[in-house]
Amino acid sequence: MIDAAFAVHATPIGDALLVVTGTGLVHLDILDRPADIALVDLAPALGALPVHDPGATADAAAELDAYFAGRLQRFQTPIDWLLAPTGFAGEALRAVCDVPYGEVATYGEIAIAAGSPRAHRAVGSACARTPISIVVPAHRVVRSDGAIGEYGGHPERKRFLLDLESGAGSGRV
Repeated sequence: MIDAAFAVHATPIGDALLVVTGTGLVHLDILDRPADIALVDLAPALGALPVHDPGATADAAAELDAYFAGRLQRFQTPIDWLLAPTGFAGEALRAVCDVPYGEVATYGEIAIAAGSPRAHRAVGSACARTPISIVVPAHRVVRSDGAIGEYGGHPERKRFLLDLESGAGSGRV
């Protein structure tokens, strides 16, 4: 059993479910459903239902606030990769973490960086399934034709994040 704590934190693109363990941030997702349902879905992988503890997630929440205010370009919050995919998909997500703030990389470039040059579709799947959005900047990965892609069915969120990082961000989604 892994001890995990959670809080829901407001962001300009919606409420974020933050879940941390003793190792680090294990889950960050912009909620599309009630938090209690998302937590029940996470519980089997964590071995228990996370407990509500905003203090445990305070550092990650503060970094999110600083990011959305334009004051943070690289998260320092430790990542717990427990819920991340393994194998190539996990390597792809780690490679995504190397895409600099304000820049983009293509799915193909991430595939090359992760060691499988022809696996651009697998990179897309890994980005779509990342359990730690924003901190693992899957929003910085685009198609080779420059199209931004779906971002889990929310291209408006991806556009907001890209605009924020390019200095063009303003207002709320």
